[in-house]
Amino acid sequence: MLGFLLRLLPFWVREPLLIAVGSVLGVRIMYLAVRDHDRVAAGLGVVFLVFTAIRVYAVIRALRARRNPSPTASADGAAVDAAAQPQAQAETGPRPGPDTPKKKEEEHNAWGQAFAAVAVFGALAAALWLAPRFTPSDDNTTRPASCSGGTHEELPKAYKDTPRPVTGEELCKALNRPELAKLLGTPEETATTASSSNNTAPLTDGKVAEPEAEVAFDTYTVNVSATYNKLSIDQYVKLMKFGDEKDIKTLTVLGRPAVLASDHTMRLEINLGSGGSGGPVEEGPLARTLSVALDRNDRGGYCEITVWSTSGALPNDSALLDIAEKVLPRIPERPAR
Repeated sequence: MLGFLLRLLPFWVREPLLIAVGSVLGVRIMYLAVRDHDRVAAGLGVVFLVFTAIRVYAVIRALRARRNPSPTASADGAAVDAAAQPQAQAETGPRPGPDTPKKKEEEHNAWGQAFAAVAVFGALAAALWLAPRFTPSDDNTTRPASCSGGTHEELPKAYKDTPRPVTGEELCKALNRPELAKLLGTPEETATTASSSNNTAPLTDGKVAEPEAEVAFDTYTVNVSATYNKLSIDQYVKLMKFGDEKDIKTLTVLGRPAVLASDHTMRLEINLGSGGSGGPVEEGPLARTLSVALDRNDRGGYCEITVWSTSGALPNDSALLDIAEKVLPRIPERPAR
């Protein structure tokens, strides 16, 4: 059907149309073939370009024929025409020459149609070319998890009573950075989940703000929290020495007192069967935590960055330090009381 419609079009409309479509499709297919290293697509692109070259050659020949018409009359025919010329001129007047206004008008109409066809289908080709950039893609590639940007819940009263507190959503955006996987030593991974909450610290009757955020990968999970209590890092270190923390190491991060320590996470199994009971709390994999004071003078409060994995493997301490250097500048220092 399409071929029949094309044959109905005038030569000076059909040929420019075929040239425009063939060139655009040929260039586009060749571009995709080079990008995807696809030999079949490259062969198809060559076919379109060769087809276009043939149409261009046909148009060039037609243009030359219009500009330089060759004599078709034979010698005998020329003699007869010469003998009949006076009588024909007497009856009909002078024969119109090749540059009469009528012929020029026909040439202008043909060129106008050709340029109009090229312009219309050029616009269509440009639209097809640019469409993938502005329309949703069907690519099923796994996308990194993003922090929730939905409705903002009302903050607990503890946040209103705390000067310049950070929220869980702000912590999530500070943690869920494009280079986080690289900092953890697994640059090929993408975040599978990202979440945040505006909690309060346990056993404080809701009076201490403790926002947190968590980003999980296939290998590691990273949790960041900020606790706005009055406990300094120096006091925190003393408490660690009485607990089960291991490998305690004090240091300074961005001019703030800090401490590194290891401890086991807790594993809780929940049974969703008929009884709905849960199993006992068990010891989970080992986690590494970096605790940093919320201000340089260590007036109380701290930010904790914890990393663990289900396999029990842990990244180097340098990974925690690199993450802290990215996250801490997004947390306002605690003002003097």
